[in-house]
Amino acid sequence: MLDPVHKTGLIHKKSDVYYYYQVIYIQVNLKKKNGEKMRLGIISALHEEQQGLMEAMLDATTTEHGGRVYTQGQLWGIDAVCVLSRIGKVAGAVTATLLVEKFGVTHILFTGVAGAGDAGIAVGDIVVADALVQHDMDARPLFPRFEVPLTGLAYFSSDHAMALQLLTAAHGFLEHDFMEVIDAGQRAAFRLAQPRVHRGLIASGDQFMHDPAVINALKVALPGLVAVEMEGAAVAQVCYELGIPCAVIRTISDNANEDAATDFLTFVSAVAANYAFYIVRRYCQALAKHGF
Repeated sequence: MLDPVHKTGLIHKKSDVYYYYQVIYIQVNLKKKNGEKMRLGIISALHEEQQGLMEAMLDATTTEHGGRVYTQGQLWGIDAVCVLSRIGKVAGAVTATLLVEKFGVTHILFTGVAGAGDAGIAVGDIVVADALVQHDMDARPLFPRFEVPLTGLAYFSSDHAMALQLLTAAHGFLEHDFMEVIDAGQRAAFRLAQPRVHRGLIASGDQFMHDPAVINALKVALPGLVAVEMEGAAVAQVCYELGIPCAVIRTISDNANEDAATDFLTFVSAVAANYAFYIVRRYCQALAKHGF
């Protein structure tokens, strides 16, 4: 069967949602047969990107380690650990490693905001990574551009089942929650008329993108680019090396142009928290419904 969502990315068929929930059912039952109990690590770079999640957690306890506060508890029926990584690839990699090695998570989800990687992707759209790459990794002439030295890899794939589950949650949010939780003033200010869901390549680097020429050059070098951010590919590499399924979902906060800084700060504080909260809630509720 062909995947109903093409890598260029737009979800627009209600029948796709049925397919995604079938995937959830199959994957969850496979996990149950193998006797694995999920413990979900949820990472965001900024407080606003995770606002409300820690407050929604039942039986929450906190542990401070390595300059970060890890909050553990039950999130809509799922055993979870939430943490703010801070900004950048090293910060993301350290946080992911500690989640696995110290807190025993079995899956990692990174949620936050990103800049658009293509002119067809707008502020308020949602992107789910098929794969992630470090756009500032360049060890030429020793290794090809973008390839992580001594791994033979440039692209790190998201876990397929997690990505499908997130696509379903994102689509459900836009169809059922968006108009209620994002008020008319915010929708008008950010021109959030009909946000869409995309799936494709996310590029990460220790650089806040604000130059359209740089984005255009990356698009040529990285076909299928949908978003740019600062942590995801490093987290994906850690998860690959430790054998942990991971996924990255981002809300587009800016167009990675000269207005990116203004758009970013305003959007994160006004809109992004609601996107993250309701999408993660749908994601966890769907898993809990099937006994994950």
